[in-house]
Amino acid sequence: MKIYTKTGDKGQTSLVGKRVDKDHLRVESYGTIDEVNTIVGYAMTYLDSEDTKDLYESLQKIQHELFDCGGDLAVVKEGIPFKTTEKMVEDLEKLIDEYMDATPPLEKFILPGGSKAAAIIHQARAVTRRAERNVVSLMKQETIHVPVFLYLNRLSDYFFALARVINTRLNIKDIEYERGAIVFRTNKK
Repeated sequence: MKIYTKTGDKGQTSLVGKRVDKDHLRVESYGTIDEVNTIVGYAMTYLDSEDTKDLYESLQKIQHELFDCGGDLAVVKEGIPFKTTEKMVEDLEKLIDEYMDATPPLEKFILPGGSKAAAIIHQARAVTRRAERNVVSLMKQETIHVPVFLYLNRLSDYFFALARVINTRLNIKDIEYERGAIVFRTNKK
């Protein structure tokens, strides 16, 4: 099987239901999601030890879900079932809560970094935010499957919490933004 088809040699690509220019906002959106997926794969190479096996497995699940999101954004034809669900969003929320409970309390913004894995996850978080912005722009022009947007919104929060839990497990302290005000308050009595 050849991986090149030459069908895009004139600057167009196929969605499920029509052809569009390769710089179409829908293509840019799922292309940015693909970029996130590659960053996740890179981060996983630093999480293949026994003490981070659960994090590795979580990221592998997310890689599949990112393919689902990208595939759903490529669908413009009526009647095609979508793969991204609100349950996927809820699952991320549970992990975010679990990871944040396992890290020291946070009052200020933190600098991206710490361990190599956490730094790469912060990069995934930032690129996820770009994907989310692309999808917001797309939503202003066309109808999309809304759980994709919700998933991306939650995924960037997940990456933030994951980077913190990675550093915590490796005994690396997050560095607070030194000129930042207190922005996170706990509701503990």
